[in-house]
Amino acid sequence: MKDFSFQLYSARNFPPLENNLAMVKRLGYTQVEGFGGLYADVDGLAASLKAHGLAHPTGHFGLDQLKDTSNALRIAEKLGVKKIFCPYLAPQDRSADDSKWIELAETLGKLGEVFNREGYGFGWHNHDFEFVATTNGHLPIDLILETAPNLEWEADVAWIVRGKADPIAWFDKYGKRITAVHVKDIAPAGENANEDGWADVGFGTLGWDNLIKEVKARTAAQYFVAEHDNPSDIERFASRSIATASKWA
Repeated sequence: MKDFSFQLYSARNFPPLENNLAMVKRLGYTQVEGFGGLYADVDGLAASLKAHGLAHPTGHFGLDQLKDTSNALRIAEKLGVKKIFCPYLAPQDRSADDSKWIELAETLGKLGEVFNREGYGFGWHNHDFEFVATTNGHLPIDLILETAPNLEWEADVAWIVRGKADPIAWFDKYGKRITAVHVKDIAPAGENANEDGWADVGFGTLGWDNLIKEVKARTAAQYFVAEHDNPSDIERFASRSIATASKWA
C-alpha cells in the first residue's frame, strides 16, 4: 500500500519527535497523523515534516482545540491537513442517557460547517465507548452520526471490535462517510498485557490481509493510519506494520 500513514500518538512515549519522524521516513512511510499535543509548536512541526519529506493529510484535534476555530484552521493550513478529526470525549463529558451524545453531535455539526466551508473534511474518530447502548437504548455512534449527518467518520476498526461490534456491519451502514481508517490490531487473549492487549498490524487477531479488502470495498476510506496505543518498542511496531501493509495493493 502506497501512502500508508503513521499515527504519531503511537510514539508519544518515545521522544524526541525528530527521531521518530526520521524513523518512519526511513521505514517507508510517506504520511503521518498528528494529535493535539504536538501542535503547540506548529511552525517547528511543519519544518520537521518538510525536512523529512512527510505529509500530514489528517490530524486529530481535541474538542477544545476545535472550538478555537481560527487557531485550528491556522494549524491545519500550516501542516497541510486535508481532514480534521475529533478523537475523544472525556468520561466526565459523557452521559448514560442520550443527552450528552446529542449535545456533542450538535456541537460537532456546527464546527463541521465552519471547517467544511474552509475546504476541510471534518469528522469523528471512535473508541469502544460509542458502541455501548445508552439507557435510552441507542448507540452513541448512531447518535453522533445521525444527529450530525455531514460528519465524516475515521473508523478505528480495532476499537469497534473491542466495543463488541462487527466492523463489517458498520462499514455497510456508514461506509460512504468513512473517509479514513485506523489500522490497528488486537493481540490474542492473554497476550501483550504490557501493551494493553494491542498488537502490531498483521500480528494480531483481526486478519488485516482480508479486512483491508473489506474496508476498500465497503467504505470511502482515502487514508489508512497505522496505530498502536501502547507499544513497548516503537520501531518494532512501525517496521512490522508497514511490512504488513506493503503486501496490500
